[in-house]
Amino acid sequence: MEKIIRFTSHDLAKITNHRSGEIKFGEKMITIPRENDTLEFLKKSEAKYVLFGIPEDIGIRANYGRPGAASAWESAIKSIANIQHNKFCKGNQILVLGTLDVRQLMKDVTSLDFNDIDDRSKLSQLVQKIDKDVSHIIFNIVSSGKIPIVIGGGHNNSYGNIKGTALAKGKPINAINFDAHSDFRILEGRHSGNGFSYAYEEGFLKKYFIFGLHENYTSKNVLDIIKKLENRVRYTTYDSISIRGEKDFRQEMNAALEFINDNHFGIEIDLDSLPNIACSAMTTSGFSVEQLRQFISFFAKNTNAAYLHICEGAPDLGEELNNHLIGKLIGYLVTDFIKANQ
Repeated sequence: MEKIIRFTSHDLAKITNHRSGEIKFGEKMITIPRENDTLEFLKKSEAKYVLFGIPEDIGIRANYGRPGAASAWESAIKSIANIQHNKFCKGNQILVLGTLDVRQLMKDVTSLDFNDIDDRSKLSQLVQKIDKDVSHIIFNIVSSGKIPIVIGGGHNNSYGNIKGTALAKGKPINAINFDAHSDFRILEGRHSGNGFSYAYEEGFLKKYFIFGLHENYTSKNVLDIIKKLENRVRYTTYDSISIRGEKDFRQEMNAALEFINDNHFGIEIDLDSLPNIACSAMTTSGFSVEQLRQFISFFAKNTNAAYLHICEGAPDLGEELNNHLIGKLIGYLVTDFIKANQ
């Protein structure tokens, strides 16, 4: 766990806006004291959820995307720290672990150009380094009996979440992905568009359901691959639910749950599925925030829910107000998960 920059009580105090007569999450969330061993503290802590940030956008760059997702953690933790601690949701259920130390990798990537073949190879190699570290950290969190809540970075980190959880559980796991894209592209070197296909190919992902796929941005090749794997990989499209009205949102959630609920599953959320949210693949059409919140609440209440991952939000790509709103949105999603999962 040496690749973690621990979040301290001092860090929490700096971002918590104290107000007389109120108790904020930042006053109640747990951090690991400097003198304590990370793993031992995790195992003994009474907190059920471990908040972990991945402040990188290397996987997105490797997938021809716009950088900016590295800033999501900072925006999110500031908002989460100022949520009210009350009877509906309590801050002391959360242990704030900290962030993956990607400082040197983020420096290394600044000189790389994804249009250059050699540089693309170097970008993929950097993503593989992140894969290894994320897998290790998630493995330790899950092995400690906790549920990871992972924020920030590209969707490349789905691979590490799945692998780490599968290794901790001792068997492949399932995943449900609320996403405009499949991220099940060919194995062409690691990037944000093939985390699930690599996890599937390497035996860590058993069943995979993509919820809300955008028909305009899914290649024939990907659709052909999924069709061949229909016993283990399925999807429903945003267009069939919200545009043509052929399918019902809640009925599709039930169908997805029936498909993945024979095993532990991860809940993956890509914020590019929402319209007008600053991210690497911003869209003008998609599900509403309320539908996403309902989705998380629906799947989180199941005992097989193994983790929550919120990714691709890029506050740096928006205006200052948008920066704050993305953090606030992530705060809603985190507490929706916790409230339902209790």
